[in-house]
Amino acid sequence: MPEPLPRAVAESLLAFWADAGVDAVLLDEPLDRIEAGKILPPKPVAPIALAPAARPGPAAAAPDVSQAIVQAQTLAAQAQDMEALAAAIAGFEGCGFRYEGASKAVCWRGALDAPVMVIGEGPGQEEDLQGLPFVGRAGKLLDRMLAAAGLTERVLITNTVFWRPPGNRTPAPHEQAVCAPFLERAIALTKPKMLLLVGGASAKSLLRKDEGILSLRGRWFEWRSSDGALELPAMPTLHPAFLLRQPGAKKRAWSDLLTLTERLDRPDRPA
Repeated sequence: MPEPLPRAVAESLLAFWADAGVDAVLLDEPLDRIEAGKILPPKPVAPIALAPAARPGPAAAAPDVSQAIVQAQTLAAQAQDMEALAAAIAGFEGCGFRYEGASKAVCWRGALDAPVMVIGEGPGQEEDLQGLPFVGRAGKLLDRMLAAAGLTERVLITNTVFWRPPGNRTPAPHEQAVCAPFLERAIALTKPKMLLLVGGASAKSLLRKDEGILSLRGRWFEWRSSDGALELPAMPTLHPAFLLRQPGAKKRAWSDLLTLTERLDRPDRPA
């Protein structure tokens, strides 16, 4: 056995390890691992057999958006009323959201003969549960604002897509394009006088603009259907979900509603 270390040397070593952060020992007896390494040769390590690298296969086929749009156009054109259109939307299999967690189609709520169609971006979790658009916190704020502007009974509320995007994310342009024939058919069947486009995703999709909502809001644009047969005035405004996060912006959204109401109540020009 080696001679024990002098006390001063032992205390110095203990102080060194304490300063290094060592505050516990793992063995009851000290082990000289340097000497142990000299006595016991390291065990040979068996080579690891590597699996051959997999050959890259063909890329997964992207969803056939064009085919889904054609199918949506066919189903939408066959719907002669809003009830039939809602059934067509519920049975449509070309929207990928219905396979990504959405439980049901969310179509619209409000008066079918309303002079204003309010169009948001897509349903969220609460909308997916109830099957109606704008019924969560943002929807309740929207309802209060519409009521204050005297528009409660004068709106039909819907979205650019009719199934909840996973994680409540913003729908991509190609996903909105798949549902666009149904939205255009709803506009054709209900014949509103004007559109209120709620949020940037809705405004960009319907107006085919790249500008942000803070630039687009409060301005009048002309919305045209894809075939050019329909044309309506459209006003973009801020999404109520944004207003919940930025309460100071409510006055701008309120100004937009007043502008829309003023135009809606303006006497028709004589023919």
